[in-house]
Amino acid sequence: QVQLVESGGGVVQPGGSLRLSCAASGSISRFNVMGWYRQAPGKQRELVATATTRSITNYSRSVKGRFTISRDNAKNAVYLQMNSLKPEDTAVYYCNLIDSDSSAYWGQGTQVTVSS
Repeated sequence: QVQLVESGGGVVQPGGSLRLSCAASGSISRFNVMGWYRQAPGKQRELVATATTRSITNYSRSVKGRFTISRDNAKNAVYLQMNSLKPEDTAVYYCNLIDSDSSAYWGQGTQVTVSS
């Protein structure tokens, strides 16, 4: 079965950077969409960024220009480079994969805290 394993979360000062990684394993179609979502306390889970197998990307307006999503299809991995972090970026970040049959899979979540 499909499993997504995340890493890279932590605590960083405003203006700092973090790089999140997510590796997927299991039976996954050749064409899929992988991305990152986040959820802050008391708020709904929201889209951060997504990328197709061919690296067509989509970003939330709040992170565009600061975050970069990338993929390594040979490794079934997706990354999120987060620069110029702000306190409002504090949230649990979840890796997501939507397969070609519409099946959705989620990672366990990793905490990102931006604080001085």
